[in-house]
Amino acid sequence: MSKQDRPNIILIITDQQRYETIRALGYEYMDTPHLDRLVNEGVTFSQCYITAPSCAPSRASLFTGTYPHTTGVLKNADPWSKSWVGDLSDSGYYCVNVGKMHTYPYDTKLGFHERYVVENKDRYLEERYFYDEWDKALHARGLVKQQRTLYRKRWDYGERMGAFEWELPEDMHSDMFVADMATWWLDTKPKPDGPLFMEIGFPGPHPPFDPTERFIKKYKGKKLPLPKIKREDIAGQPDPYQKLREHNFEVDHDSVVHLDDPSEEQLQRLWEHYLANVSMIDEKVGEIMDSLERNGYLDDTVILFTSDHGEALGEHGHIQKWTMYDCVTNVPLIAWCPKRFKGGRKVDALCQLMDVGPTILDLAEVEEPEWMEAETLMPALQGESFEGREFVIAEHGRDVFLHTIDFVTMIRTKDWKLVQFLDEPFGQLIDLGNDPAEEVNLWDDPKYAEKKTELIDAIGSFRVRSGYQTRKMWETVR
Repeated sequence: MSKQDRPNIILIITDQQRYETIRALGYEYMDTPHLDRLVNEGVTFSQCYITAPSCAPSRASLFTGTYPHTTGVLKNADPWSKSWVGDLSDSGYYCVNVGKMHTYPYDTKLGFHERYVVENKDRYLEERYFYDEWDKALHARGLVKQQRTLYRKRWDYGERMGAFEWELPEDMHSDMFVADMATWWLDTKPKPDGPLFMEIGFPGPHPPFDPTERFIKKYKGKKLPLPKIKREDIAGQPDPYQKLREHNFEVDHDSVVHLDDPSEEQLQRLWEHYLANVSMIDEKVGEIMDSLERNGYLDDTVILFTSDHGEALGEHGHIQKWTMYDCVTNVPLIAWCPKRFKGGRKVDALCQLMDVGPTILDLAEVEEPEWMEAETLMPALQGESFEGREFVIAEHGRDVFLHTIDFVTMIRTKDWKLVQFLDEPFGQLIDLGNDPAEEVNLWDDPKYAEKKTELIDAIGSFRVRSGYQTRKMWETVR
């Protein structure tokens, strides 16, 4: 492949999307025809795990190819302004971001030629008054954004669990707006001389869970896999998870008032709104593909679709992210390019979300730095033997949510998961082979002491290797 033959690359990242949200992956309750096309014509990685259960740490890891303990981005609003996007730019790619990236500061250049920043729907903890492209559009139309200050005035705010209807014009919904801005760019900007790299960051289905009625109707009354909240499951959770639940009862982050014992009706509404937001995004993915086609990009374009982390939706008594359950750590990852990869395949080997980085660099014929811990997925895409990782790792630091611990690490193999809290005697040990629902904590069971020690030792060895491998990262990263 010559430099002239390098593909366009479109990286679509949603925010807080569970793996079980695409019909073609076996979830019949979903209405996602355009994501189904990506699955049916592309390569799906069913065991893709994030490196951090919140936005900025996960994304910083993805765009550097190293773990949070190396990037130093352990929570949202930790400074993050370096990435491999500059390497793509230097190699001749024209690099554009439309939508969410969750850098900090929000508008740092990060190696892109153009950035059209749209951030979280409900911003309070970081740059509260950051004026992004969506804010400007709402202002120009004389509209006031639906947000926490307004939702709090509703008589039913305390029992909606963050599920509201979008009542402003549909094109002013954040996900509609981001996709329309991406298609505007493709339709109106002259094609660059070199290949295009475009990151499209949808703010949804992150809460507030606020789709329009048109999409809610697709799920209204549909039988959905609502969680059964079990008290013995909650009682067996480590103390930081217990405190996290209590915190979310008291503080309405992202307009979500969490409930200890929600009714089936409340959970049904929560799921309907969340899944409807995914279907909104699905429709816009179809429009983006149409725009790529009519503007002469699609024939040789690699589309990568993924999310920065998942969403609990009431599972294990939790809402949003921050825990290490699979509903949070396992995300969809699809690679589509019929010209280059045989489609309709599913890869079940373990991989990390940050592995997207060196895969993109390989597609772009850009050399990966030796310190990068992410591993290319190109062998799997090309149909070669691919064993994947022996284990995956996720990490997070202390913040307003995980406010009782300094640092948490998850290690997950195909059959086991261990969650270790720094300097604490408690933790979580799950036998995934016999307990795929992750409801029984074996941490204190002496029968599993050997397995616990084995996994704790694996974390220690991993950290030593990681420290050595990344020792020169900040000497060379942009």
